Amino acid sequence: MDLAGLSLYPGFIDVHIHGAVGVDTTNATAADLLRVSEFLTTRGVTGWLPTLVPAADADYSRAIDAIAAAMKTQRAADGPSHGARLLGVHYEGPFVNSSQCGALHTEFFKSFSGAADLDDLPTIDDQRAVHLITLAPEVDGGVELIAELRRRGWIVALGHTRADVVRLDQAFAAGARHLTHFMNAMAPLHHRAPGPVGWGLMRDDVTCDIVADGVHLDRDTLRLLLKLKGADRLSLISDAIAAAGMGDGAYEIWGETITVKDGRTSNARGTIAGSVITIADAARMMLSVGAFEMELARMGATNPARLLGIDQDCGSIEAGKRGDLVALDSDGNVALTVIDGAVVFDARKLNK
Repeated sequence: MDLAGLSLYPGFIDVHIHGAVGVDTTNATAADLLRVSEFLTTRGVTGWLPTLVPAADADYSRAIDAIAAAMKTQRAADGPSHGARLLGVHYEGPFVNSSQCGALHTEFFKSFSGAADLDDLPTIDDQRAVHLITLAPEVDGGVELIAELRRRGWIVALGHTRADVVRLDQAFAAGARHLTHFMNAMAPLHHRAPGPVGWGLMRDDVTCDIVADGVHLDRDTLRLLLKLKGADRLSLISDAIAAAGMGDGAYEIWGETITVKDGRTSNARGTIAGSVITIADAARMMLSVGAFEMELARMGATNPARLLGIDQDCGSIEAGKRGDLVALDSDGNVALTVIDGAVVFDARKLNK
C-alpha cells in the first residue's frame, strides 16, 4: 500500500461523543449508531464510546439496548463493514454537580445512597463492553459510589465537579484516575483553592481528556497543558453532538435548540453545548500548537486505549495488535482509514 507523503497513526479512539450526522446517542436506534460509525471512519476514528447525557430511566434503557444491538451487528459481520467499532458506553452523569452542569439537564441528576441506585444505569450484556462513567465525587455518597462502580468493573472519571483536593484524593483512593474534558465544567484554578484543575495538574498518576477545538480551550491553554501535563497523560475527545458533520444551523437536541455558528455550539442560555469537531479536527489543532506526531499518536489512540483497558488489543502500531490505522496528509486531513486490516475509507480514491 503506497503511503507516500502520508503519516501513519494508530486509529483514533473517541471516548466521549454524543453523536454526529443528525444522530443523538441517547435517542439513537442501532441503525443510527452504525451510521455514526460509518461517518467516523471518514474522520480517522476506528473505535468510539457512545456517550449518554443524564436522561430518564426509560431513555437509558432504550439507548443501552440500541448500543448492544449495534455492537452485536458489528461483531456478526464478515469484516469491518459497519464502520468504527462501538466499544461500550460512557455515562456522562447523572451523579454530577448541578453547580457545574454545563449543558446537562439538572432535573435528571442523582445522588448515591446505596448499591441499588446503580440499578437505574443499565449495562451492556457483553463481557467485552467497556462501561465508563463521569461523576462528581462531592455528590452525596460520591466516594462510596466510586468504590462500588470499581467493584463492578466500571472505569470512573471525574467531571462536572467542584470538589476540593481532599475529596479528590479520596476519590483517587476509591479508584478514580481520570478527569473528563479537563478545565471545562469544573471549578477553575484559584490560588487558595486549587480544586480539580490544580489537582489534575499536580498528579502524574491522573490522566485527563481535552476538547481541543479552540473553543472549549484556548490555543495557548492547549500549549500550556501539553507542557505541564504532557502528551503521555492527555487524551483527545470530540464531545461531539448530533450536529457534528451537519454544518452551521439550529438543531433540536436534548429537548432544546442548540445553535451552531462558525463551529461553536450554544444553547439558549449561551452555554457551550458540546462540539461539532471530530478527533481529526482535534489532531490538526494539536499539531498546529506544537505537538509532535508521536505525541499525537499517544493522545489520539494510545492513551484512550489505555484508559479503557483495551491497549493490549489496539491503540498503537505493533505486531499482534489490530490493524486499526489512520493516515494523515501533510495538512492533517484523513487520507486513509483501516479497521482490522481492511481499508474502510480512502480519500485518494474519492478525489480521483
